[in-house]
Amino acid sequence: MVFPHHGEASIAPVALSIGDPSGIGPDIALAAWLLREKHGLPPFFILADPALLTARARQLGLDIPFSVCQPSEAVQRFCHYLPVVPLNNRLTDKPGVPQSANAAGIIEAIERATTYVLNGQASAVTTCPIAKKPLYEAGFAFPGHTEFLAHLASRHLGTEVRPVMMLAGPQLRAVPVTIHIPLHKVPEQLTTDAILETIRITAHDLRSRFGIKNPRIAVSGLNPHAGEGGALGHEDDAVIRPAIELLKAEGMNIRGPLPADTMFHKQALTTYDTAICMYHDQALIPAKALAFDETVNVTLGLPFIRTSPDHGTAFDIAGRGIARPDSLIAALKLAAELAANNQTFSK
Repeated sequence: MVFPHHGEASIAPVALSIGDPSGIGPDIALAAWLLREKHGLPPFFILADPALLTARARQLGLDIPFSVCQPSEAVQRFCHYLPVVPLNNRLTDKPGVPQSANAAGIIEAIERATTYVLNGQASAVTTCPIAKKPLYEAGFAFPGHTEFLAHLASRHLGTEVRPVMMLAGPQLRAVPVTIHIPLHKVPEQLTTDAILETIRITAHDLRSRFGIKNPRIAVSGLNPHAGEGGALGHEDDAVIRPAIELLKAEGMNIRGPLPADTMFHKQALTTYDTAICMYHDQALIPAKALAFDETVNVTLGLPFIRTSPDHGTAFDIAGRGIARPDSLIAALKLAAELAANNQTFSK
């Protein structure tokens, strides 16, 4: 998809939140803008402290013209300037040294990006990585980015929002039913209702945002060999299969539970549009192994588009000029594509 610039008729720009400024968020944001023409990036603005971005660019030896502006001015300025919507909270630029003092600015960037997309000033939200520990030390009450975004969406809508994580790459889209919990807790938290809700949200967004009219969904088992008929665990037949049969009866193009060890080879990947997995690593390991630098974290189930790189803050390489912007570039492009699809299919 070719994205318009110079104020051509288009949807609004993507809002990019800075993430943890002690990590590689600033590095990859600056690098992505420099590669905007090469990769055909959509117009975006970054919510950040302009002084921090200036200092980081200087440290990285990058010649970047910044334009402090409002979201409405971003598209017009994007071609020649990196549009920066300034935060009220200042950020301290200490690459590799996370600080709870930056929590207010990190949170403000996420909140304002969400506000801009909900009021139409942005077409989508893309988030640079955050680290949880500095936020927790400052009193942040949410497990992570996704849960905070769901809270902001729920507050806006006045009803509970159930977010679903998808890792989307060029060869594989994978969705885990359970996410950030210890492995030993997966069987007790894996319910038929949770599987049904996850798959329904996934199927809805595949149709409305990815433009897949009749998505093919493959569902993994939990245990080795999908339980081997109960010999290796009962959850596959007692918990997972009832959800699949119910969705089949509703007309969904779905199959499983399938042995996870045969779902991700080259030929198998051509037989479905999305893999539903039962726990975090079952989904994320194949997604990242197949295309680490091109895979994007997409949050489904929100009333707006949200994408992010599939990697973390990488404090150890922040400010060194070696962080690769590939996943952020993919996240920005996918955000704009999903927003365009969402606009088309909502008409």
